[in-house]
Amino acid sequence: MLENFLNIFRIPDLRKRVLFTFGVLAVYRLGAWIPTPGVNAHQLELMFNQQSGSALGLMDLFSGGTLRRMTIFALGIMPYITASIIFQLLTVVYEPLARIQKEGELGRRKITQWTRYMTVVLGALQSIGIATILTRQGLVLNPGPGFLLMTVITLTTGTAFIMWLGEQITDRGIGNGMSLLIFAGIVAGLPHGVVELVQKVQTDAWGPLTFLVALGLVAGMIAVVAFIVFVERSERRIPIQSARRIIGRRMMGGQSSHLPLKVNSGGVMPIIFASSLLSAPLLLGSVEWVQNNRLIQPILQALQPGYPWYELLDMLGIIFFAYFYVSIIMKPDDIADNFRKSGSFIPGIRPGKRTSDFINDILTRITLVGALYLIVVQMVPTFLISGIRFDKIWLIGRVFENLPNFMIHGMNVNFYFGGTSLLIVVGVAMDTVNQIESQLIMRHYDGFSPRSGRIRGRKTW
Repeated sequence: MLENFLNIFRIPDLRKRVLFTFGVLAVYRLGAWIPTPGVNAHQLELMFNQQSGSALGLMDLFSGGTLRRMTIFALGIMPYITASIIFQLLTVVYEPLARIQKEGELGRRKITQWTRYMTVVLGALQSIGIATILTRQGLVLNPGPGFLLMTVITLTTGTAFIMWLGEQITDRGIGNGMSLLIFAGIVAGLPHGVVELVQKVQTDAWGPLTFLVALGLVAGMIAVVAFIVFVERSERRIPIQSARRIIGRRMMGGQSSHLPLKVNSGGVMPIIFASSLLSAPLLLGSVEWVQNNRLIQPILQALQPGYPWYELLDMLGIIFFAYFYVSIIMKPDDIADNFRKSGSFIPGIRPGKRTSDFINDILTRITLVGALYLIVVQMVPTFLISGIRFDKIWLIGRVFENLPNFMIHGMNVNFYFGGTSLLIVVGVAMDTVNQIESQLIMRHYDGFSPRSGRIRGRKTW
């Protein structure tokens, strides 16, 4: 393993990509500590400590703690994620945009450019909302139009700069830029989570059994990580047989291979998309007239993390985006058409429409399994972190009042130990390792995994 790791720095191009990625991540973390002018940082920290399990905590997780400190990168990449969701949905329901996407590289560049513009617009709107909320909460040192303008310019510019950093990692680094930025933000907060867990053990925060509970949490995290790695590497292999053809005097084809279909093809994207959409009511719920509205305020209260309606919508959102993301990256009709053109076929399945339907049926089943896996990984730690407020269910809430306290109120463990953060960290780490491994194998080096092997070129011509 050490030898394979050192091979990364023996290849000039790969070494430059890895070092460039580290440099960009260092710039991102540096900007995460530059505060936005005019904000009372102490009072803001107290507010976040009081609402650590709410949607504020969720948004702070994806921003890597920058929202808690109200830095120039406070918005993180949430505006970019929202803009990407909007355009991906439009490419499905709006035919002119779908035709542009099918134009190849030129069409994708157009959509990417429009996504950037939408990101700036959403960033500006969210900046206005944040500046207004900070002013009304009394967290601004010198409120007024000057603070509003300065905050909008600062936060919007920070969002645009983060978007540019992510694109640079994708183009000039090791790839997967936006996910790596989220990864860096979460990992930077893990030491704080570990220190907080140690403090709970030292102060017996959970009673006489605090030490055993902490060991159980650590063991549970290890088990969840192992479960994530197992499912992320699981795939359904469809056997493929290529037809024999005579080209000149040589017999070509007749080989057997397989089409690998991952159980969780969407990776961490479904859970990020669902969480980003459900975090939208946070800004709306902080508006004064909404807080005083007797009709809207209870609805927004029910959409807070830890409440049954929020968790139910989160589950449905994960399932929807799992299927939606797979429908974008996997096209059964195109796969079947490529099989027909190359003279390949699935044994026992007729080429054409039957092959497309067969692949589509398999994708439908394994995507449901992948979506349920994402739900389990996210929901199980939720019971331990903040619990689910079953007692707040309308009409029947009293039935659940006798449930154990940790199921309703959780154990108040640091937010970084949640299933969402573990899923993102493990998933992005595995994707990054796979990309580096593919670069090594492409250059005739051994990969990290034992099964990767070495690709040998011809010794004689």
